[in-house]
Amino acid sequence: MTDRVLITMDDLEVAVQSNAAFEEAGFETVLVSSQDDTRAVFRGADADVVVLTGALSEHRAETIVALARDKAISTLGLIEQASPDPAKQARQLGLTASMVKPVDAGDVVAAATRLIARRRLQEHTGILGESPAIQQVLVKIEQMAPVSSTVLIEGESGTGKELVAKAIHHLSPRRDGPFITVNCAALPAALLESEMFGHDKGAFTGAAERRLGRFELADGGTIFLDESGEMPPALQAKLLRVLEDRTFFRVGGTQPIRVVVRVIAATNRALKEAVATGDFRDDLFYRLNVLSIYLPPLRERRSDIPILVKRFVSDLSREHGRSFRGISPEAMQMLVDAHWPGNVRQLRNLIESMVVLAPGREIQASDIPPDVRDEGTRLLPMRVPGSMRSVPGRELEYIFRSLVELKLQMEELRRRMDDEPRRVEVMEVAPRPSFGDFQVGEVIEVGGHGEAPSDEIRHRVVYQPGMKMADVERAAIEAALQETRGNRRRAADKLGIGERTLYRKIKEYELG
Repeated sequence: MTDRVLITMDDLEVAVQSNAAFEEAGFETVLVSSQDDTRAVFRGADADVVVLTGALSEHRAETIVALARDKAISTLGLIEQASPDPAKQARQLGLTASMVKPVDAGDVVAAATRLIARRRLQEHTGILGESPAIQQVLVKIEQMAPVSSTVLIEGESGTGKELVAKAIHHLSPRRDGPFITVNCAALPAALLESEMFGHDKGAFTGAAERRLGRFELADGGTIFLDESGEMPPALQAKLLRVLEDRTFFRVGGTQPIRVVVRVIAATNRALKEAVATGDFRDDLFYRLNVLSIYLPPLRERRSDIPILVKRFVSDLSREHGRSFRGISPEAMQMLVDAHWPGNVRQLRNLIESMVVLAPGREIQASDIPPDVRDEGTRLLPMRVPGSMRSVPGRELEYIFRSLVELKLQMEELRRRMDDEPRRVEVMEVAPRPSFGDFQVGEVIEVGGHGEAPSDEIRHRVVYQPGMKMADVERAAIEAALQETRGNRRRAADKLGIGERTLYRKIKEYELG
């Protein structure tokens, strides 16, 4: 099947040179001029990659990238050398990859070829996304696959660690060999050793015949040790021996068995912390951590959520034989804003329930389950440090909840600062009477964008004894709406909350 590439003609010289190089390399090419209807071009061309030769600062480039992303087509942007920050421009535009001019046409072809290969890898493995974080994961997979070194994959539950392991195996010279998985957390220590290394007849009660272990079954291929951080200490020592010389003994056996196998381990634990607390051998950690990949949680690559949703809807609708009328922009934004402690697995399960239980209309924000749309109940998965296991249950729960809330607040603050720098000032007012540990006074919030405060943008919320938090919140929203003359976007900006959250609060307090 011939690969097809769309080339924009914004930089005519580069476009002509690239077109000739692509045709010489066996590609089918389509040249797109600035006068062409971009949407019509995309409807008529099933492209594998789009090369934007120039005019990346214009709105048309944003449209092309958005259309390409919607169709899961990679984009390669050629950025002017005079650009002050090419990497930032590529990131803001949402390009899959970029190059800085002047460029050699052969290098453009090579870059496009890599993007096509990476896209096919994503289609084959299900590792979807256009975010820089997931693209970096794909680059590491491509780099690590050809060698035989041990790989450690770290990431929270549900991020797709097994998909990454399968992708490494699929691209490796061992692709024709077996891919064997062992879940180190699913079995007790005694059974796990037999599962991994096998046993001889009569090795223990019930061992009526010899049984091959997973390492023997994986000979010539890859063995994937999932949840390796949960491995018991005795088995850690035996695994270390296998990693050193690829030799082991079956349970009850006397003859050494040698295998040629690549080991890929995965964990949702911070193994460095486990080493520090004595729960994991440091020498085994260094043996496993020859090459490492970190899989980011879904909340760190929110731009990938619409892509994942579209793919899950397509796959699950076909699997269950159900038609699906789509998701409204408000509901999609709610999915993007959700915290997703269960990561991609949780998102897929939610989409499956939507497809199966679809109400026969477009999914609205009100159809999203409360545990997803209610940001106030978000909790991050956390590991229990070994040194804290003796803390009583209630105290431990309180400590964890406090740490979780602090982490969530810090993440929210960092996200807001990244999105739009703001300056918040606390302004002193007249002396205030005190009531126990609390004081009565006024809270003044200053508008964003680094502007100096003015009388027009200040609003006042006066606390009075007997008021509840909801009353204070309602008063603050009313004041913000009054000062912005009902402009909800500006009001949300002044309040330091998302516009969707403000809509929900307006409805909750019936502000109209």
